[in-house]
Amino acid sequence: MHVVRIGAAVLLAGLALARPAVAVSPAVASAAAALSKPDPEAMLIDVYKELGANHLRLALSKADRLVELYPNFRLGHLIRGDLLLMHTFPVATFGAVSGQDERLKNLREEAMVRLKSLRERPDPNLVPRSILQLRPDQKHALVVDAKRSRLYVYENRNGELKFAADYYISQGKLGVNKFKEGDQKTPIGVYYITGRLSGERLPDFYGSGALPINYPNEWDKVNGRSGSGIWLHGTPSDSYSRPPLSSDGCVVLTNPDLYRISTSVEIGKTPVVISENVEFVNKTKWENDRSMAARLLDNWRRDLETMDGGRILNHYSRQFRSDHNENRDGWVAKQQQSLHGVRDLSVVLRDVTHFLYPGRDDMLVSTFTQDSFVGKSRSSLRKRQYWAREGTTWRIVFETNI
Repeated sequence: MHVVRIGAAVLLAGLALARPAVAVSPAVASAAAALSKPDPEAMLIDVYKELGANHLRLALSKADRLVELYPNFRLGHLIRGDLLLMHTFPVATFGAVSGQDERLKNLREEAMVRLKSLRERPDPNLVPRSILQLRPDQKHALVVDAKRSRLYVYENRNGELKFAADYYISQGKLGVNKFKEGDQKTPIGVYYITGRLSGERLPDFYGSGALPINYPNEWDKVNGRSGSGIWLHGTPSDSYSRPPLSSDGCVVLTNPDLYRISTSVEIGKTPVVISENVEFVNKTKWENDRSMAARLLDNWRRDLETMDGGRILNHYSRQFRSDHNENRDGWVAKQQQSLHGVRDLSVVLRDVTHFLYPGRDDMLVSTFTQDSFVGKSRSSLRKRQYWAREGTTWRIVFETNI
């Protein structure tokens, strides 16, 4: 009984930790300091491995080291408490101390998703289906998998995606598919990092900093989605991490992980693809989807060069709306009017990106720079198109200049 009381006391102490004794920006300071330490998730996995091999003393020794290096990692204290309890009776669940404390429930959920991610790590031979093509100057893409509470980082290596790293994340308290302000959900879609906010200028709640994204994007607005202030941000200095479902809609990382990600993102360039459940496909499937997207866009470009209204119109859905709420006929007529009197139009598309919209295999978003040449003159604009599959045909349902 004496050991049981010690285990419970240690566990509860871990749930009520004092803030680190740092006068200025403790979250920022701890994030930088953590970069020189072993990764706590890897240390936690080592504890589980020793436990699985029935090496209880070695597992406890490693758990001791984990909470020594990361005293605000509450999940580490939970596991250490369980290990102490195991000296007296079998422990069949995470957080074996009795009671229905909400904090224990949250830590159990975090333990489960972290362990699950270990068993379901992305196959390096597969790629996320949603990312079909990045611009040459887009060095990285961030992929959020809400179901797995994970953020994957992919590198763009000469047009091919290569898995680089993954991190545990927290999301909205009520899950995903944000629709309105205050619904405590994380949005689903294709977004971009729009800024970088230092933790020095933010309340401690946001941790070591924040990376805002452009929610609501154009498609969100067309579909009546509202809200603002969706960020990737860190955690308060008194907590290493937060439960899987705990934010008001933001994507929350540990402060060291946010620090690592911040060094690789580029403002206005780095895409953030948020999905409820990321689908990974083989290279053949990915190349087929990529070729399909390229073919759709090139056919549109070729017909645009003809300046034939009927051929151009055929690429647009009857459900089409522009960012000024123009219908298909009005939009195409306006494009035709801008080409009045033009001869020998040549159109070149560059810096193209293609994404299959998360959660849907019937929608494609393409962004590109359109260079139009008439004689020796050239005009350029950046454009984004949303394509939807209608039966067996793909057509544009929304288009805007950006």
